[in-house]
Amino acid sequence: MKKLLFAIVACFCTITMQAQNEHLKFKGVPINGTLQEYVQKMQAAGFTSLGQHDGIALLVGDFAGFKNCTIGVATLDGKDLVSKIAVIFPENTTWTALYGTYEQLKSLLTEKYGEPAGCIEEFQGYTPDDDFGKMHAVKLDHCNFVSIFSPQEGNIELTMTHNENLDCYVVLSYFDKTNSDIIRQKALDDL
Repeated sequence: MKKLLFAIVACFCTITMQAQNEHLKFKGVPINGTLQEYVQKMQAAGFTSLGQHDGIALLVGDFAGFKNCTIGVATLDGKDLVSKIAVIFPENTTWTALYGTYEQLKSLLTEKYGEPAGCIEEFQGYTPDDDFGKMHAVKLDHCNFVSIFSPQEGNIELTMTHNENLDCYVVLSYFDKTNSDIIRQKALDDL
């Protein structure tokens, strides 16, 4: 009986350890490996590389039914290990289009990962009445729309934002837990 119990506990521990080492996936590819290796996998998945600089690679391609998305692949600071993927969806010039993109992606993510672990969808100060006012709020950082999904392998964050030219768009970011924990452990070891 003790041998059977020991075997069951050992099997459970092995399964638990394997689950803890699983990586979040992007386009079915685990977020892991060197930047060059990951870029090659993304190229094989149909993305076109735009180049690499300072631990960040940029690619372009179609994603989740949207054409010409920009994909940023980032490594951990000081270590050539991929840990974050960000998808920048094409610019939207109206609130209706921007909110529509956000809602469509949120719906798909909810279908795949369940309800968001956290969600804030609000305008700061007051809620504008029209499309122009809502877009103006986005450009002034008075619009906070963020949904966070937390599968075991990491976090996925969906948000609306703008760039320095005040172009508004939706960003979907994937953060791999296993590789982020590696750099955190390194920092703890330094202390």
